[in-house]
Amino acid sequence: MALLPILHFPDPRLHKIAAPVKQVDSRIRQLVADMAETMYAAPGIGLAATQVDVHERVLVIDASEDKSGLRAFINPEIIERSGEQICEEGCLSVPGIYEKVSRAGWVRVRALNEKGESFEMEAEGLMAVCIQHEIDHLDGKVFVEHLSQLKQNRIKNKMAKRARITA
Repeated sequence: MALLPILHFPDPRLHKIAAPVKQVDSRIRQLVADMAETMYAAPGIGLAATQVDVHERVLVIDASEDKSGLRAFINPEIIERSGEQICEEGCLSVPGIYEKVSRAGWVRVRALNEKGESFEMEAEGLMAVCIQHEIDHLDGKVFVEHLSQLKQNRIKNKMAKRARITA
């Protein structure tokens, strides 16, 4: 396994739309393993392939307290959603920034697992937020784009300043 570099907002590569995975093979299973290792090391609870500059529809999530609930979602799609919840979100691509975002309170998602098997699951609360947040990444959208233009500009400026300081 390997730690992968995480892209930081406002990197334009975060806006690329991920292509569907044609075949779940050893390369995709290795990507899932590397993404999980990267997510845990960051530390985070979700990571989309787009964030590590791989533009395929793959994401990993582990919202469990003890880090025992790793789930891989390949070619995920939300097929049903309802309700609304406002949660404070953060993102490994926007480190140190937390903002309230409105999301569906419940979702049903269909995807493939790392064995290439199709599954559906229902999620609510934190897991529902995570699924929506990570699928947004696959669609080329970062959570800050759910915020007002003023907040987006402030965050872009803060991230650009950080990049200059660490460069």
